Amino acid sequence: MTIPATAIVVLCTVPDRETATRLAEAAVTQRLAACVTMLPGAESVYLWEGALERTQELLLVAKTTTAAYAALEQLWLSEHPYELPELIAVPIASGLEAYLQWISHAVSPC
Repeated sequence: MTIPATAIVVLCTVPDRETATRLAEAAVTQRLAACVTMLPGAESVYLWEGALERTQELLLVAKTTTAAYAALEQLWLSEHPYELPELIAVPIASGLEAYLQWISHAVSPC
């Protein structure tokens, strides 16, 4: 199986469905992600400015490429309501070859 070396998953938490939809649609229509899955029901527990926080969020899971990551990051940073949003890129080590090829063809970074 040939795995495109550039396929990645980008994780990003958001506070609400409106933000999730806006970021997901922008990423896909600008061809910076082949697909963005919006997973509701995430609960994050973290320390922020010395206080323990517990927040209900949605998790965005974007399937994209390393070549498109910088533009996707810039887009989401400019539209994200958090002071410090979670943006984590994880390489895809293996997967259905046809799906990975689709990601490569669907994404066209600027």
